[in-house]
This record gives sequence, structure tokens and C-alpha cells, in this order.
Amino acid sequence: MVRGSGNVYRDFGRPNADLEQARAITAAKIIHVLDERKLSTRDAEKLTGVSYSEFSRIRSTQLGRFTLDRMIAILGKLDEDVRCPLPSRRASTARLSFHAQPHPRLSVGICGRPEC
Repeated sequence: MVRGSGNVYRDFGRPNADLEQARAITAAKIIHVLDERKLSTRDAEKLTGVSYSEFSRIRSTQLGRFTLDRMIAILGKLDEDVRCPLPSRRASTARLSFHAQPHPRLSVGICGRPEC
């Protein structure tokens, strides 16, 4: 048994593994927001101005057409604040991770509790 690095894309030798993982994590967050708010792709389009077909591609993890900044912009249009702590180049095992938080204008977080 071999222990993974925490990034499946890196484990399979994919180029731009950290970017691919970041896009996958961002897509998962977008899907989570849509599910928590019970938004269809059409409802999400009305709310954000982003085409329903783009939300459909994200839901089916067809992420090839999306840049990370585009996906972060979509999260922003869903009133989600995004923090992206970047690893130091000196870190021996640099990993990219980030956390999206509900926008401060919302009184209740996406999980239904103010602390989300």
C-alpha cells in the first residue's frame, strides 16, 4: 500500500496537479452551495447571471472550460467570500487549499447556522 500525497492529480502525475485540485475543490464548493440553497441550474442562472449550462458543467465535473478565477467569480456571484491561503515556496510539502465563507451580508451561513 502506498500513502497518497493528498492530491490525487499529483499522485497520478498530472501536470498542473495543484491547479486541477483547486478547480475540483472550487467546483465541489459551488455544488455544495447550490445543494444547500436548493437551487436548480436555472435558478442559479437567474440569481447570478451565469449561464445554466455552466452550472450544469460544474455539476457534472466537466471543468476543462473553466479557469480557477472564473470559478471563484461564480462563487462570488453566489454571495460567497473566498480566501485562498497560498503555501510558502519554502514549505517542503506545499499544498494548495482554500476556504469559501458566506458573504457577510448574509445573516445565516449556507449550512443554516451563523457560524458557517
